[in-house]
This record gives sequence, structure tokens and C-alpha cells, in this order.
Amino acid sequence: MKLGVFRSDAGREVYLRAYDTAMAELPRPSFAKDVPTSLGTVRAYGWTGSLADREPVVLLPGRSSGVPMWGENLSDLRASGRTIIALDALGDAGMSVQTAPLNRFEDQGTWVEEALKGLGLNRVHMVGHSFGGATSAAHALQHPARVASLALLEPVFVFRRPPISMFFWALVSNLPVPKSWRDHALSAIGGVSVDDVRTTTPISVMIETGSEHFAAALPTPRRLNDGEWASLTMPVYVAIASHHSMAGGEPGAVRARRIPHAMVDVWPHTTHSLPMQVHEALAARLNTFWDNAR
Repeated sequence: MKLGVFRSDAGREVYLRAYDTAMAELPRPSFAKDVPTSLGTVRAYGWTGSLADREPVVLLPGRSSGVPMWGENLSDLRASGRTIIALDALGDAGMSVQTAPLNRFEDQGTWVEEALKGLGLNRVHMVGHSFGGATSAAHALQHPARVASLALLEPVFVFRRPPISMFFWALVSNLPVPKSWRDHALSAIGGVSVDDVRTTTPISVMIETGSEHFAAALPTPRRLNDGEWASLTMPVYVAIASHHSMAGGEPGAVRARRIPHAMVDVWPHTTHSLPMQVHEALAARLNTFWDNAR
């Protein structure tokens, strides 16, 4: 049975310290819950908003990132007055604990749906970055009634397969390799310089330790066909980077524009790390999108 696990108890302790340090940089959450699902326990954090009549926003992170990846986005997103809920992905580095294998891409939608039910949520605005974008798309296809709107930020695979080189670097980033190799891998995946990767911040340390010490066992997302995209009835927002995109760049945007009710932006001067690079402008764009979705 293949499960995402820490490679050693010592590595787990190193990661937990890095995770706690990164979480301390975020606004203090209103609650933290461990939600049981048929595939494992999902860690959820919530920041209660002032507008109780509006659907909450649910955030799904990219690979090895966990909830702390949203540190630069949270303050801007909370300005909307909506409740914000962020989940650690099941089967990846973070506080969620996987107990059953994720054998298919569709299994990602299963644990998300069960976590949302466990949190007592009805309709939500889903937002996913990178691998979390692919997971959000899988969930929306299976459980459209739960999704008030769908925002995909540089989603991997679902529009176009990333370049072959990205498969190599993704593999390297999740192997116990020398730090210099991992730095180059994270640089290539994020579309940033190696110096940026080596800049020590709580989130960069957390991502690096997660890549080093956690062995994920996740199904590869798949490219969705035009019929699947056409079946989505909720409003969809797609944000694609102009450079080093892992969502397909402009060709990916062309496919995204075929989705009914879709709004698609190619953000200039951005890379796969788009949510952090344009966090203020992105939050304003999303807030307008959510208002229109009502």
C-alpha cells in the first residue's frame, strides 16, 4: 500500500519545526481542525470573515507547500470579508495524515469532498494553485453542486502536460538528493532563480525540508478533455503565468477560454509562483470574480 510518509522520524521532527515556524508568520487562524475522511485525516485552518452570508473560500496548495504557502495572500483575501479555509493536501507534506492510497486522479476529489462535508460547508469558492489547481478541478467535476465558483491558479496537467524537463525536476525535488540538486529543481519548478530558492525564509525552509524528508505517493493529474471542461456549470477563473508556466502558457489559456462561464488571465511578468508574485492584484481580481459569481 503506497502512502505519503516521512522518510524518518528525525526528518519528520525537522519538518514539523519548519512548518510551525512558517505557520507563525500567518495571521492567527480562528480555528484548526483535523477532519476524518475515508482516505485519511485532513488538517484545515479557518479565518472567520465578517460577511457570514457569503460562501467561504477554500484554498488548496501546490506540492510540498501546505497551508503556509498562502502567507502572502491571506491578508489580501481576507479583505473581502469572506471566511477563508485552507487545507493541507492529503498524501503530501503537511499536517494531513494519509491512511489509504490515492490510486486515481479522481481520488483527490473524494478526500476534498469528504473534508468539506466534515467541516459542515455547503457551497464554497474553490481556489487551487499548481497541483492544488488540478485537485480542485477533479473535485469540481465530481461534485459541482458543492462549488459556487472554481479558481485555478497555474494548474498543472489539466490543460496541457508540462514540459518533459519538469517531470525530471519534479522527480529530483522529491528524492533524497544533495541540496544543490534540490535547489535547482525547486528553481525550475517555481520559475525563480536558484538564489531566490536559497533565500532563507520560513516558507522556503518549510518547502525545502518537505521536499527532502517527505516521500509523497500521489497520482499524476491528467489532462481534462473538452467535454469535461464543458460540463462545468459554475463560474471558472483561470490565472496563467506569462513565463515558465506549468499550466501551458498561452496554448493553455486558449484551451481554458473554451470553458463555459470562464474568465482567463495571462498575468504578465509572472512565473509558476504567480499567486505570491501578484498577491494584491490577484486578490482584487478574485474578489470581483466571487461577487459576480453570486
